[in-house]
Amino acid sequence: MQVITIGIDLAKHVFQVHGVDANDKVVFNKPLRRSQVLPFFAKLAPCLIGMEACASAHYWARELKKLGHDVRLMPAKDVKAYVKRNKNDSVDAAACSEAVRRPTVRTVPVKTPEQQAELMQHRVRDLLVRQRTQAINALRSHLAELGIVAAQGYDGLKVLLVVIADCSDVRLPENARASLSALIAQIASCQAEIGAIEKRLLAQHRKNADSKRLETIPGIGVLGASAIVATVPDASIFKTGRDFAAWIGIVSREDSTGGKQRLGPISKQGDRYLRRILIVGAFAVIKQARAHPEKYPWLTQLLARKPAKVAAVALANKTARIAWAVLTKKEIYRVTSHHRDTCVVGRLKK
Repeated sequence: MQVITIGIDLAKHVFQVHGVDANDKVVFNKPLRRSQVLPFFAKLAPCLIGMEACASAHYWARELKKLGHDVRLMPAKDVKAYVKRNKNDSVDAAACSEAVRRPTVRTVPVKTPEQQAELMQHRVRDLLVRQRTQAINALRSHLAELGIVAAQGYDGLKVLLVVIADCSDVRLPENARASLSALIAQIASCQAEIGAIEKRLLAQHRKNADSKRLETIPGIGVLGASAIVATVPDASIFKTGRDFAAWIGIVSREDSTGGKQRLGPISKQGDRYLRRILIVGAFAVIKQARAHPEKYPWLTQLLARKPAKVAAVALANKTARIAWAVLTKKEIYRVTSHHRDTCVVGRLKK
């Protein structure tokens, strides 16, 4: 019996594969060690393979495509609907095999190694920023135990660094000074690595036309533009700008029934990194709107009715939809003369 559809439950070492024929009859459902996966699929005729878009999924999709198979990655939450009771690896593989044959189940484009490498820079930078923040907070806490405090921000941190470097300061015991010097070295190391990554991101941004188009949108800088391009290489997979904003998780969560529409807070489903970048950029635009309200009439009216955080989320939602339009139409953002908050797109001037 020829296998036409296979579902794979990915893992670190032991993979579960579930294959069915044209009559939906199970041909095999067995585990495979990591070293057995590619030799096993090399012996099979080309077939449809479904797996969840999780860790290492893009690598396995590329390798299986080289063997002639049609590989489709699916969001894990879409596959969950086909999982039967008593969840285990065998049931998960069967769910992938069932879901991949459904025309309504969405698929995730397979990323190339270069696309994954660009996105990896953002992930590593985000990790280093968190580590730097943790080290700074630990430094402030330890010094506060000895009654040494300083103002918030970088200026306050410089005051604390001077205290630690001053060996004549008797408020700081020698053992404490030695321990805190290790934290200072960690902060400096993280800062140097973050700076190196940001230089590479800036160089890539200047070479990418889509990234430069996104930078023309208020609230999106070099970091946000490069992150969107690295995460979504092809924005045309989304039918509308709202679909793109919903994928980021920045639209209202709907809980409607009986013909009554109920909209709650944002769903927070999707890429939290892009969502955070868009909201942080929205706060920067709000700061400009408060200084120059005549340039942002829509945002100014919204701030008069809603708290700043609610307005920031609403503006981030709007920014995501504009970003989709810019990417799909291959044009830049510009503001019309009759209304500063109304955007149109035009060709990028050379």
